[in-house]
Amino acid sequence: MQLKIVGGDLAQAKTPCLILGVFDKRKLSQPADAIDKATGGAIAALLGKGDLDGGKGWLLAYDLPGIAAERVLLIGLGKRKECDRGKLTKALGGALARLGEMRVDKALLALPDGLDDYASVRAAALKAAETAYRYEATKKPKDDAPVLLAALGIWVDKPKHAAAERAVAHAGAIAEGVALARELGNLPGNHCTPTYLADRAVELAGEHAALTTEVLDEDAMQALGMGALLSVSRGSRQPAKLIVMTYKGGDDSKPVVLVGKGLTFDAGGISIKPAADMDEMKYDMAGGASVFGAVVAAARMGLPLNLIGVVPSSENLPDGDANKPGDVVTSMSGQTIEVLNTDAEGRLILCDALTYVERFEPDVVLDMATLTGACIVALGRHPSGLFTGDDKLAAEIAHAGEASDDRVWRMPLWDDYQQQLDSNFADMANIGGRDAGAVTAACFLSRFTKSYRWAHLDIAGTAWTTGKEKGATGRPVPLLSEFLIHRSGVETDA
Repeated sequence: MQLKIVGGDLAQAKTPCLILGVFDKRKLSQPADAIDKATGGAIAALLGKGDLDGGKGWLLAYDLPGIAAERVLLIGLGKRKECDRGKLTKALGGALARLGEMRVDKALLALPDGLDDYASVRAAALKAAETAYRYEATKKPKDDAPVLLAALGIWVDKPKHAAAERAVAHAGAIAEGVALARELGNLPGNHCTPTYLADRAVELAGEHAALTTEVLDEDAMQALGMGALLSVSRGSRQPAKLIVMTYKGGDDSKPVVLVGKGLTFDAGGISIKPAADMDEMKYDMAGGASVFGAVVAAARMGLPLNLIGVVPSSENLPDGDANKPGDVVTSMSGQTIEVLNTDAEGRLILCDALTYVERFEPDVVLDMATLTGACIVALGRHPSGLFTGDDKLAAEIAHAGEASDDRVWRMPLWDDYQQQLDSNFADMANIGGRDAGAVTAACFLSRFTKSYRWAHLDIAGTAWTTGKEKGATGRPVPLLSEFLIHRSGVETDA
């Protein structure tokens, strides 16, 4: 989708649809007021009929006098004092859906005064890009399906153009990363296999000059001693892959490393999952997909930092050679693990990846995984769970979440929980019982991250939506992108 910043006389801007904000009690945003004056009070006259009195909903007008726009779509933004980025993007999403139904594929948005800074422009552009995504890999749209937005202009005052242009450029890059993560997540498990992910990573390296990809096969992983990861893949006919994507955008500074769980399908292994909703376990690679998306976004933005994305990828299926409850496996770190539940496999592939990344001498490591249903029980589907013992890093990630509207909530990672992983037959068990399941999963991972700064994101509740609107969300690509922008020191506001 094309995104651009527009300036000049708003009344003379040619567009199939001009989108303007209106607050409650018929209070016009500054751009709406300018258009009202240009039309001789036509906007105020329309609102005088009672529409949008409560500042919610939308109102469409055609062929208003004195302006070049073919249509004007007024969207309710609620109370002026309470209007923020979140309310703006929610209202914009509804408005763009309405345009799709009307088969309008181009529009111009005039942001309300006070919401035309870098953050708001980027948020609006990302929302527009989100509405322009539709999964079509294995299902073509119906002939009467709503059209997708092809181009959005965002009008801002000239003094704010520099920040707005930067916001749109970043939004375009992040949107590409989000769309990639969504597409990989939405692909069915018989299409998106570990080999498919590896091949896609190689293709991405060919598309971005600063990006290289290395793929380790099972023989290479065996030579490294990745017994935990390979124990998971034994039950599948699909060979495991360890995908390593390296983006060099900085000097010789230590890299940021992102590690993402890449379980392309998780049936639970011998500890097989219930049949209901098992199809959604194709999304168990969403952590890996978000690493793909964040790396692509960083490359598109040309961020001046070094970044490494690592995706351990496998399937988890029942088979005669699959892990059995009670088996003991040896991780790359040398620590032994008693597999009490084969459905707690994500931590088994992640722990070897977390040991592997020590060789990069990272500045910081973030891993993200659809790791536990317990995190959904604890937090629902709004924030991702954040686990780290590093207060400064926690604050940095939380700030990135707030700034990108991709929020996290910090959970405890106290040593008190570690005893739940005690085993009579190995250095640790792979589960800690029913209590605090998301916490003990993070505690398990923490045992493999002693040599660097580390944080874990449990995205089980945020990586996809369920029910009628089922589909991948692309989270936490926005958060990761904001985190990388901030760490790179790139200027945002002018």
